[in-house]
Amino acid sequence: MVKYIIKRLLLSVFIILGVTMIIYFILRMMPTDFVEGKFATLAGGGTGMSDEVLQKMKVQYGLDDESFWGIIKGYFRWLGSALQGDLGESWVQLQPVSKVIAQYMGISFGVAFVSMILELLIAIPLGVKCAVNQYGKLDYVATVVCMTLMAFPTFFLGNLFIKWFAEDLHWFPISGISSNLPSNASGWLVFGDMMWHLILPMIVLVMLNVGSYMRYQRTNTLEVLNADYIRTARAKGLSENKVIYKHVFRNTMIPLVTVMASTLPMLFGGAMITETVFGIPGIGKITYDSLIQGDIPLAMGYNMFIAILTILGILLSDIMYAVVDPRVKLGK
Repeated sequence: MVKYIIKRLLLSVFIILGVTMIIYFILRMMPTDFVEGKFATLAGGGTGMSDEVLQKMKVQYGLDDESFWGIIKGYFRWLGSALQGDLGESWVQLQPVSKVIAQYMGISFGVAFVSMILELLIAIPLGVKCAVNQYGKLDYVATVVCMTLMAFPTFFLGNLFIKWFAEDLHWFPISGISSNLPSNASGWLVFGDMMWHLILPMIVLVMLNVGSYMRYQRTNTLEVLNADYIRTARAKGLSENKVIYKHVFRNTMIPLVTVMASTLPMLFGGAMITETVFGIPGIGKITYDSLIQGDIPLAMGYNMFIAILTILGILLSDIMYAVVDPRVKLGK
């Protein structure tokens, strides 16, 4: 297994290089230009900016050469700094990229982690129940509801909930993660206020994602229910509950564990659309706001971070599959 992990990690280096190169080219060819946007803002303020000043600003930010070889040189300049642990400074946030990611990643992780736990608590028993009662009323209703929720765009469901529960009923705040509390507010009051702000975003995330886990659990349970050893267990006279929850359920968790391991990028990367809709200052929203302004260093740092998490998640998924299922042997 050690040789397999080392081989995968070495291969991951080339994958990350390819991913970062593609992303850098896309960012440099986007119509949004940070320097031109900043120049337009300064010029609009009546500062008398000239084209010469604009060109100097482009040189300062390394955006003066838009040719193919100029972009290649720009990528390798970024790569050289990244290999030394320097991801540059965010042009919008005016902080080191690594500091921005570390600062805003916590709230994204908290929301995604709690949402995933709730999704599993709902999806796993519901998937098992639907499989045991295949083609029953519960199976049909749960399938239709879950598939309908999965089809909803995130921004549509999020704005719908804001309209209903925040603007019309005034049950929850419209956006943000905190109210105007007094400076001497207790820690529990601050925590409770934050949870109050995050209820709607977490409900939206759960509703959008629970369907995929439920369908996955249902499919796995149906496969196990048709296995020979399950028929043997029933033939021995075991009760249906013991067959389902001791033999079937245990074996359906094997593929589910591997799926959970691959959710690592989602936990740390933030739900960009959900955070933007609800105004949550997580890493997803901060990156989106910076990206639309052409903040190349933060966009590169964030995407490299996500690429590394994705590769580690897939590797962890493979390892977990071998751990939970002794029949699986990882290749050398």
